[in-house]
Amino acid sequence: MEGTVRTHRYRITIGGGLGRITRQAFEEFRIESNGGQTSLIAELDQAALLGALIRIQSLGIELVGFSRTSREKAD
Repeated sequence: MEGTVRTHRYRITIGGGLGRITRQAFEEFRIESNGGQTSLIAELDQAALLGALIRIQSLGIELVGFSRTSREKAD
């Protein structure tokens, strides 16, 4: 399997909502708002997951948690 990049479906949960400009920073994600939290859902490899977490930190957004999910749970 050398050279193969594996992807998984991830749900990243952040505190609060996202404004129009901040939503643009996560346009590759499906965005679901639920009260005081927002979920960012996408199919990511490890590098893209790390990049998303760094983006969240650099924008000063509160990270509530993240998990790998099955396609059925995320859809």
